[in-house]
Amino acid sequence: MRPGPDPTFVPPAYADRSLGDVVPAIAAALGCDGVPAGLHLPNAPAYVVMLIDGLGARLLERYAHAAPFLSSLLAHSEPGTAGVPSTTVTSLTSFGTGLTPGSHGLVGYTSRIPGTDHLLNALQWRKDVDPLEWQPNTTAFQRLVEGGASVTVVNKREFEGSGLTVAAHRGAEFVGADRVGERIAAAVEASRHRCSLTYLYDGDLDWTGHRHGVASAPWLQQLSMIDAEAEQLRDALPHSTRLMVVADHGMIDSAPERRIDVDERLELRDGVALLGGEARFRHLYCARGAVGDVVATWREVLGERAEVMTREDAIAEGWFGSVVPGVLPRLGDVVVASRGDHAVVSTVDFPYENTLVGLHGSLTADEMLIPILIS
Repeated sequence: MRPGPDPTFVPPAYADRSLGDVVPAIAAALGCDGVPAGLHLPNAPAYVVMLIDGLGARLLERYAHAAPFLSSLLAHSEPGTAGVPSTTVTSLTSFGTGLTPGSHGLVGYTSRIPGTDHLLNALQWRKDVDPLEWQPNTTAFQRLVEGGASVTVVNKREFEGSGLTVAAHRGAEFVGADRVGERIAAAVEASRHRCSLTYLYDGDLDWTGHRHGVASAPWLQQLSMIDAEAEQLRDALPHSTRLMVVADHGMIDSAPERRIDVDERLELRDGVALLGGEARFRHLYCARGAVGDVVATWREVLGERAEVMTREDAIAEGWFGSVVPGVLPRLGDVVVASRGDHAVVSTVDFPYENTLVGLHGSLTADEMLIPILIS
């Protein structure tokens, strides 16, 4: 008998207050087509959304002293959630499409390319994988444009035309901006249009947390710098334009002694044809007929360190939202969501990942809860 889901996990609030509900709610607030299911926003002629990669709601509450402007907005807001897994590629695609992971198909940092023994790394992308085929749905950005709105993405120049950008954010005008001053100026200019959405992405906090850890001196300094950027952006925008600050996920530090290496516990390799996902949320693609044995072995070895579920059970729990047939084989036959600050690494398959301090991907509150701040 499968144990019940971890009560400390935060379920995704799809069709209510998840990251995928933000753009449809903005469409309604702008007066375009769109009826939000649970997230209701104040009407405005223009919205600017600043997405801070890695700034979970719990982290902002815990380290409010380092972000006085952003934390001042907490009293008038309640958090939303990321989707599952709580990772950048999944969240950014949910934001740009308004869809759940089971519908848009970017189901993790790495996931199996159906019919192959290869993984798609959605941050690097493969040239032989067409992002329009991988994510064929009309995006929320496209729907906004079709409804008469102006939609602009302000991001680093290197991301223009990337597989992830095409899959998640097509339909918007892309403005390359590598520096803070460029980003603020570009967002202000784009937001001059009435009935407009401008999306600005900042990935520096996530980068710092991965390498130095949450609450490290570099992370706190970076948080302070981003807080100043957000305040400068608010000051530069017209009063009638709404600034929304959100995140794609939070983060947890995982010490080396809290990690299980599948290349040291070789029984974890038995029956697993391909290892995907990431350290906090693994997709296990199993050999034919091996699912039951893989589940039993992983539960025995990991114990209370992780929730080990079959794909069907995870879908039944609603982790990915409604799953369309083409996305089903991208999900692991078995999924492994880490509890606490534990992680499952592979020093052979993912050596770089094991050098990171901060991690994310699972369903803990520190990873799943995201701020939804309005100014």
